[in-house]
Amino acid sequence: MAKRLIPSLNRVLIEKILPPTKTNTGILLPEKTSRLNSGKVVVVGPGARDKKGNVTPVSLKEGDTVLLPEYGGTEVKLGDKEYQLFREDDILGTLHD
Repeated sequence: MAKRLIPSLNRVLIEKILPPTKTNTGILLPEKTSRLNSGKVVVVGPGARDKKGNVTPVSLKEGDTVLLPEYGGTEVKLGDKEYQLFREDDILGTLHD
């Protein structure tokens, strides 16, 4: 049975996007070529409650590509995949083409 995680409050489950380690022609790239620490939103929580008890929904949605801080997040392993769990406030922004 596969496990599924639904984040609580304003947390977001992210699958990190790993930079390529070599070019199409097979040339190995140094680790320093990774310019952005980014990830893809897998699932979002329902949102946090404000002082009046109203739920403020998370502004991100599944499939968004986001810019992540260099440090932080909680590592989560589900099956054979690794994810990171962030609060919405910790995510730096969304990336668009």
